[in-house]
Amino acid sequence: MFNAEKVKNDIVKWIRDWFEENGPGCNGVVAVSGGKDSSVVAALLVEALGKDRVIGVMLPRGVQPDIDMSYLLVKHLGIKSYEINVGETIDALEREMRNVMGEDAVSKQAIVNLPPRVRMAATYAVSQSVNGRVANTCNLSEDWVGYATRYGDNAGDFSPLSRLTVQEVKAVGRVLGLPDVLVDKVPSDGLQAKTDEDNLGFTYAVLDRYIREGVIEDAETKKRIDHLHKINQFKLKYMDCFEYVPEE
Repeated sequence: MFNAEKVKNDIVKWIRDWFEENGPGCNGVVAVSGGKDSSVVAALLVEALGKDRVIGVMLPRGVQPDIDMSYLLVKHLGIKSYEINVGETIDALEREMRNVMGEDAVSKQAIVNLPPRVRMAATYAVSQSVNGRVANTCNLSEDWVGYATRYGDNAGDFSPLSRLTVQEVKAVGRVLGLPDVLVDKVPSDGLQAKTDEDNLGFTYAVLDRYIREGVIEDAETKKRIDHLHKINQFKLKYMDCFEYVPEE
């Protein structure tokens, strides 16, 4: 049985210990989207460090229809925040790539992954300007099937939720007293019309049960999850390095 209260307290202690070792007096910086993951991470940071040491970064691309959820979060927590519109930067990079490489040479996946990487670059720029450490907001369910951009939203200095499924993250969010509209917000990257579950082809509820219980009813869905899990393992590693051993 998942004990959300205990897990919440354990994470808060872990965050405090991590900062004592890796950044005493530093601020916790989190890119806030208004979704459950960044909301829960921000709330955990507030409980661990105090609201005066937590900074939210909002990163819309042009007009973001659901940015009011991000404002709701920072107001609810009482934390400082910055809104940095990355739309022109992303558009300029994409345009320059097409000009240099050719219109058809730039892959669709490169264009999909460009915004998360620009967002993370902006988050780190803010963090370095405010004596911060960047919180990763990925969860176990996303990591399991590789639903994160390498060096984009899967980057960070510490990760409070990477061992918790979506359902477990929601439970922690409720214990933290976050508004239901944030905890239950349909997962989306805010950059496209489709939801995360639309893109994956299955629900997080189905995925979470498979992860924790090994139970899944649809054979095709199981096959797809297993395939995604296998091909995306590299995203969870930092970098493979050649091991040089000096000759004696």
